[in-house]
Amino acid sequence: MATKENGFLIGVAAERAGMHPQTLRVYERRGLVRPRRTPGNTRLYSESDIRLLRRIQDLSEEGLNLAGIERVLELERRLARAERRVADLRRELDETVAEHRRAIARMRSARGELVRAVRRSTALAPRPLPVMVRVRMRGDG
Repeated sequence: MATKENGFLIGVAAERAGMHPQTLRVYERRGLVRPRRTPGNTRLYSESDIRLLRRIQDLSEEGLNLAGIERVLELERRLARAERRVADLRRELDETVAEHRRAIARMRSARGELVRAVRRSTALAPRPLPVMVRVRMRGDG
C-alpha cells in the first residue's frame, strides 16, 4: 500500500471514495480524475483526487449522468477561478484606495493649494477650455 505522502493505490482510493476500482478507471478514461502515475504506470491517487471522487459520487447519487457531472465540475472550477480573481481584484482595489488616501493625507499635511481643472465655455471660446481654479486647503488662513 502506498503511503499518504506518495498517494494511494487504486484499491485503497476506491475504498476511501466508497466505490469500485473499475469505477475509478471509468472516471479516469472520461477525464474526470487524473491520478499520478509511477514509473511502472501504477495509478497513485492523492487526497485531492479522493475528495474529487467523493464529489463525483455525490453528484451521481443526485441523479446526474457522467456528462452532467463533467459539466458541473467544469462550472465549479470556473466559479473557483472567478472567485479567486474577484479576491485578487478586491485586494488590488483596497491597496489602491489606501495609496490614494495616503497621497491625500500628504497633500493635506503640506497645507498647499490644490489646483483643479474645470471646463468652461465663453462666447469667445465656444469649445470648453480647461480653467485652473485655486482651492484653499482647510486650515489655511
